[in-house]
Amino acid sequence: MAAHRKPRQSPLGGRPVRTAATLALVSAAGATLFEGSGHAAPSPTPAQVKAQVDRLYEEAEVATEKYNGAKEQADTARAAFDRLRDEAARRTERLNRSRDALGAVAAAQYRSGGLDPAIQLALTSDPDQYLERAAIAEKAGDRQAAALTAVRRELAVVRQLRAQSEGRLKELRTHEAELRRQKTAVQSKLDAARTLLARLTAEERARYEAAVAAGSHDAANASAAPATARADRAGTVRGPISAPTGRAAEAISFARAQLGKPYVWGATGPSAYDCSGLTQAAWRAAGVSLPRTTYTQINAGRRVSRSELAPGDLVFFYSGISHVGLYIGGGQMIHAPRPGAPVRVAPIDEMPFAGATRVG
Repeated sequence: MAAHRKPRQSPLGGRPVRTAATLALVSAAGATLFEGSGHAAPSPTPAQVKAQVDRLYEEAEVATEKYNGAKEQADTARAAFDRLRDEAARRTERLNRSRDALGAVAAAQYRSGGLDPAIQLALTSDPDQYLERAAIAEKAGDRQAAALTAVRRELAVVRQLRAQSEGRLKELRTHEAELRRQKTAVQSKLDAARTLLARLTAEERARYEAAVAAGSHDAANASAAPATARADRAGTVRGPISAPTGRAAEAISFARAQLGKPYVWGATGPSAYDCSGLTQAAWRAAGVSLPRTTYTQINAGRRVSRSELAPGDLVFFYSGISHVGLYIGGGQMIHAPRPGAPVRVAPIDEMPFAGATRVG
């Protein structure tokens, strides 16, 4: 009987099972722990952070120029819409006055009873006077018919203006949507750059900012430059600048007066600028109207080669033509670099050269 007795089973499967399960759980937890610690991503070095931040700022500048273009188009569409709306309002007011005048004439005719002219002639005591009045009435009728024609013509113009206004309004809303999209893109890039910079220690951040202020585009310098080395190029331009034309001299003079002012994306002065906002303002001071963006400014004059550069030329950078500066000679330019870096003098070699344009 004992040989056929089944062993008692523990509710937890017995000690051997419990031991195996415990070891398996410990092993899995240990493996997860070691796997997590063994594959943790290392913190980026200051040089790597700077490289990533530089890339984000470059992408933000691309988005900034797209924002500037969308804003220019939105402003143009808004101005056109406002002109059409105002003209439609003026025409509508004129139309309403003409309608009121016609209505008054019609009401007067209704009150007079509108007797047949033959009956009026038969009843009048002075036929000559009647005929004179009839001639006047006929002329008045001609004028009334002309007025009616004018009203119809004005009504057609008002309808056309309103249709054009609706078209401009749709165009404006499209540009405004693009404006919001590019604004979001700029802000997201700048936020990402700030997040990366927040990973640096206070000393590393100070060194990075010193390198930016000094115009350094070398990753090693960003981590090695001492915090006290703030050789900001926003100081002065040494020596006179010989410009080929009076207008070029005026543009350069204006740009020199802006040295040290902050970079603010989308800004056109007078207290802050982005890159194309600075060049536009400089040449505006010289009496030359430039378009708003780098993409359009490069086509605003005659293209010149790098070997032909003269003070006052616009110099462009990066393959996407996303940055512009004002050439001042000697391989130097005045430009608004990016957030955190004020308007300053810098060598044109510090960025990939893309082309140049001569205006004025």
